Amino acid sequence: MIRVGIVGGTGYTGAELLRLLARHPLVSLTTITSRAEAGLAVADIFSHLRGRVDIAFTEPDIGRLGDCDLVFFATPNGTAMKMAPELLKRGVKLIDLAADFRLKDPREWERWYQEPHASPELLAEAVYGLPEVHREAIRGARLVANPGCYPTAVTLGFLPLLEQDLIEPDWLIADAKSGVSGAGRKASIGMLMAEVGESFKAYGVTGHRHQPEILQNLTQATGHALSLTFVPHLLPMIRGIEATLYARLRKSDCDLQSIYQARYSGEPYVDVMPAGACPDTRSVRGSNTCRIAVTEPLGQGVAVVQSVIDNLVKGAAGQAVQNMNLMFGFEETMALGDLALLP
Repeated sequence: MIRVGIVGGTGYTGAELLRLLARHPLVSLTTITSRAEAGLAVADIFSHLRGRVDIAFTEPDIGRLGDCDLVFFATPNGTAMKMAPELLKRGVKLIDLAADFRLKDPREWERWYQEPHASPELLAEAVYGLPEVHREAIRGARLVANPGCYPTAVTLGFLPLLEQDLIEPDWLIADAKSGVSGAGRKASIGMLMAEVGESFKAYGVTGHRHQPEILQNLTQATGHALSLTFVPHLLPMIRGIEATLYARLRKSDCDLQSIYQARYSGEPYVDVMPAGACPDTRSVRGSNTCRIAVTEPLGQGVAVVQSVIDNLVKGAAGQAVQNMNLMFGFEETMALGDLALLP
């Protein structure tokens, strides 16, 4: 049994962590912080946890958090990097669900997040928490940077093509769409139902924070520079990401289906669809699965990959629990076995 704390437990990713950890047989939830809700019972904020989580929110306190074996940060960008050095010094393992430790170059962090990195000395140590790529490193990590939701879907989608050197690296396109929960649980006019409903739009077209994270991942897979056009869109739904990926094939006689099936054979949370199938976001809603389909339409030399995830599960809290399981030697799938929710 390990003692676990969550910093920032009132957002959507914090709520999803609570849902998953509440039924984990080897986890004792000891501390859940929220400055705004300190003193209130967790179940008073999240009624779906009544009878499963019986502690109250508290102010963030290094002493209490330092008594944990593991602390999740489900906080805005820029929070974990300020508290991480002291907690690591106390022997606590950390998983950050924000972006503080995802980018290896502190100059890139400052460029995209508009502030200097508070703990640049930890960037080299932090392990990027994509188990399908870094499973063994995660097992031995004390600091894990949980991937972003778009980067998870896009990286898993492109990876087999790049690893096999099957596509032109200077022409990659990621056309990605997300439900509104990806924007977080904060008051915002742009996220009101009257603003989002019956509409569909692109955003961050001139540059999105997840682009350098995706490029870092894909560059590591190839060892050379890439060119990526990444355009995210907002869909009028709550959960889910669909990424349609395009790449020019170096040759047109590849058995793409077999390549993807071989790459993800044995992966518990990547499902390669049968040839000709088109995955939808509802097929992964509430689950930790990334569902992928690949084809070369009309044999015209362009690979099209469709990758779908639940942005709050495989794109955030579920992947974080998967990483925790690896870090502590638990069964990787523990507490993550749910099928998708339908309808």
